[in-house]
Amino acid sequence: MEWMYYLFFFVFGVILGSFFNVVGLRVPEGNFLSSNRSFCPNCKKTLQWYELIPVFSYLIQMGKCRGCYQSIKKLYPIIEILTGICFAVSYYFYEISLSLLFALLVTSLAIIIIVTDSTYYLIPNKILLFFVPFLVVYRIFVPIDPWWSPLAGAVGIFILMVIIIFVSNGGMGAGDMKYYTLLGLAFGYVDILLIFFLSTLYGTVISIMLIITGKAGRKSEIPFGPYISIATITVLFFGEHIKNWYLSFF
Repeated sequence: MEWMYYLFFFVFGVILGSFFNVVGLRVPEGNFLSSNRSFCPNCKKTLQWYELIPVFSYLIQMGKCRGCYQSIKKLYPIIEILTGICFAVSYYFYEISLSLLFALLVTSLAIIIIVTDSTYYLIPNKILLFFVPFLVVYRIFVPIDPWWSPLAGAVGIFILMVIIIFVSNGGMGAGDMKYYTLLGLAFGYVDILLIFFLSTLYGTVISIMLIITGKAGRKSEIPFGPYISIATITVLFFGEHIKNWYLSFF
């Protein structure tokens, strides 16, 4: 019956992924609490409930609006499926435990940031502040050894980001700095350094690939938040394996 747990967390994640799309797209515009029903951004047609079923509606409609037949952003099903996978993988690694709660919180934050930054090139303070109390309380009840690691992680990465922003003359945004700082508080000083390294690696490799394929220029604005999120999810699930692999060379 173990497969039922995986199915539950996957379906739960897919449903929440649909909600994360709404959060990520509405919060930066300041209309998250609006009572307006979902509508097509092209023809403004109000969407019916059967057009809002996560993943399935997109597939049944072949990725097009039923009103204007314009393409629906692939971001919607991608985020829904990604959230489902992350939730199922979280259960695989942590089963039913406090660590599972941490994993679900972190993946939720990471995925919402992917939506906001890839769409608006923005990491909203409201989203980061929403997750702060949850992660702080979690770290109080489930501390890292040594106890000061979260504080060192938050302060250390904050100082590092300030230096990078100053040296690069604004090449890195304040939103990225705040996001890193919150992750430093959640993961501690060792893992936040690994997140920083991996996000830089991902960003560099993918940016080079985009330039080579002509999908971006050397001066194109590329959001960095998604790379931080992908690195965060990587460390969440595989951080210990990566650190053990690295230490095996010494």
